[in-house]
Amino acid sequence: MSASSEAIARRFGDGGPSGGGAEDNDLIRRVLSRKTVRRYSDRMPAEDLLDLLVACALSASAKSDFQQASILRVCDPEERAAIGRLFPAMPWIGLAPVFFVFLGDARRLQRIGEMRGKRIENGTLEGFFNASIDAALAMQTMILCAESAGLGVCPISVIRNEVDRVAATLGLPDLVFPVAGLCLGYPQSEGHVSLRLPRSVTTHSDRYDDGVLQAAIDDYDHRRHALHAIPREQQRSNAEFGEAAFYGWSEDKARQAAKAEGGAFPPYLRAHGFHFD
Repeated sequence: MSASSEAIARRFGDGGPSGGGAEDNDLIRRVLSRKTVRRYSDRMPAEDLLDLLVACALSASAKSDFQQASILRVCDPEERAAIGRLFPAMPWIGLAPVFFVFLGDARRLQRIGEMRGKRIENGTLEGFFNASIDAALAMQTMILCAESAGLGVCPISVIRNEVDRVAATLGLPDLVFPVAGLCLGYPQSEGHVSLRLPRSVTTHSDRYDDGVLQAAIDDYDHRRHALHAIPREQQRSNAEFGEAAFYGWSEDKARQAAKAEGGAFPPYLRAHGFHFD
């Protein structure tokens, strides 16, 4: 079995295609084996390396070459601490050696229109969507490049839950919004490869078909539980939903999604230049 095939088996464990006929590739193996890192050593990445990673991130694909992503590195200790205090359950936000915020930047294109005497209304749904995807592509590109350099990362989407205070701390103007933060540093521990959903429910051919969803999710829950069981004390919202005898991934995610997050994000966007027409 090739190294990539072994990585696929570890990532999915679903008995699906192994990619065994394809030529092994170091980047592909790294992607298949990537891990989220929340604990970092005290070693600070070199500034030249960070500059290189930013350049890589901004080399990602961009919708129509509009280039509507911006990257903000939070260096000031007080700013880092202020953001970290908003999320006490995630101390790595304040403790990671480096913290970036990836921004959807619909402002720049609108300003360019003003500079060139063209009326651009970029607070539309299309403008928001394009800027969001540009920022997400830039962040994922930095993630892969950082990991190839021996760094570990942890994306932080929860910053949108406190978008008013995060944006005020970062001084964000209208039409610029945080998509996610990114903790970055050298890993303190090895971590583990997270088992992904079976490809039978996430890949489709010609037509979308979720007919096997129930059985596939039940199987996935038990396989994932065998590898990384969620402790009883980490069950969510037991007062509302009761303690589950078997608490698998799908129960955990259903409970999490039932408590809607990001309620402050839509009104923030509408108050800062987006109308979504």
